[in-house]
Amino acid sequence: MAYNFVEELKWRGMMHDIMPGTEEQLAEEVTAGYIGFDPTADSLHIGSLIPIIVLMHFQKAGHKPIALIGGATGMIGDPSGKSAERNLLDEEALAKNVAGVKGQLERFLDFNSDAENAAELVNNYDWMKEFSLIDFVRDIGKHLTVNYMMAKESVKKRITGEDGADGMSFTEFTYQLFQGYDFLHLYENKNCKLQMGGSDQWGNITTGTELVRRKAQGKAYAMTCPLITKADGTKFGKSEGGNIWLDKERTSAYKFYQYWLNTSDEDAENFIKKFTFLTKEEIEALIAEHKEAPHMRLLQKRLAEEVTVMVHSQEDLDNAVKASSILFGKSTSEDLKSLDEQTFLDVFEGVPQAELSKDELTEGLDMIGALAAKTNLLGSNSDARRALKENAISVNKEKIKEDYKITAADLIAGKYVLLQRGKKNYYLVSFV
Repeated sequence: MAYNFVEELKWRGMMHDIMPGTEEQLAEEVTAGYIGFDPTADSLHIGSLIPIIVLMHFQKAGHKPIALIGGATGMIGDPSGKSAERNLLDEEALAKNVAGVKGQLERFLDFNSDAENAAELVNNYDWMKEFSLIDFVRDIGKHLTVNYMMAKESVKKRITGEDGADGMSFTEFTYQLFQGYDFLHLYENKNCKLQMGGSDQWGNITTGTELVRRKAQGKAYAMTCPLITKADGTKFGKSEGGNIWLDKERTSAYKFYQYWLNTSDEDAENFIKKFTFLTKEEIEALIAEHKEAPHMRLLQKRLAEEVTVMVHSQEDLDNAVKASSILFGKSTSEDLKSLDEQTFLDVFEGVPQAELSKDELTEGLDMIGALAAKTNLLGSNSDARRALKENAISVNKEKIKEDYKITAADLIAGKYVLLQRGKKNYYLVSFV
């Protein structure tokens, strides 16, 4: 094996529970292990990065990762860590989500090599769709008692009403049986002996190991990693705009990069171990260097670079870094015009805006009108003249004089012009 999978996760702080004998099993042979991904949307978000990275470490250590997309279980909804039942998806929405998630997982794991440990992608809908309720209850349900299922933490909390929980439907109660059957199916058909997941999944995972023991007289193993938390107690993976997605159509590479760049020192020290593949020595050196000059934010910069390249690409990172410097550094109208529309709007989110007709550009829009009468960005024509005389006005980051006229040549993404007074006061004019 290339390196010890369990030891690697331990020093990175990515190990929560591990069933006795798991380490010995991994030392003995190339082992197939799986993690399930819920297709609740057509993209995963950064909360899914830890299980993805666990599978990447697993493959790097010479073992065979199986990524299971819950096409069937996604129709039910996992009660673990939830206080209310989620909305159920129809088949069409689910198919779209499964395709999106599949495309993302293929970016991180090697599914195509001829190696013994090439990754596999499976969808539990493929084996659940033919299963009748009678067969499932007779062949699977009889192997686990209701007492056993009720003892699980995720079930107990919901039934006793802890944490504001509002009870549990039979639909959700069956979830652990379905997930347990997935493990049994993969054990019998793919020789899969290990299931991994977040610490809130321990109950569901051990239901699977129990089913393997009772139904197949086999031995299966379980391992979980801690759920990611932030030092300040706020939820990891959320911004003011909602989830941070892995799909750049949902979260631009610029916003993705900024999320990691803006982590606290304490979080950056924790996250760089978990979300990058830098070695222990590299990370320790970085942490020491960061502590010498915390204002340089070396940890945050390296973390943001590594994760953005892993999830997106080097080109996306370069564009995100360039976009980040536009607000605070010296940049030109060419830099602005090189940004795609979404990134440009993300950079200038919250900036006051005005909307004008494109017809204004035919003869060229004079600066007094652009700053005052046409947009009310400045209070009056005399305010506009004064600012222009003081050389305080820029169009697309470049200083201009009073006689300047805005034309179609100034448009960014074919639509926008950025006006600026002084260093920090930005105004966005969109021409429609």
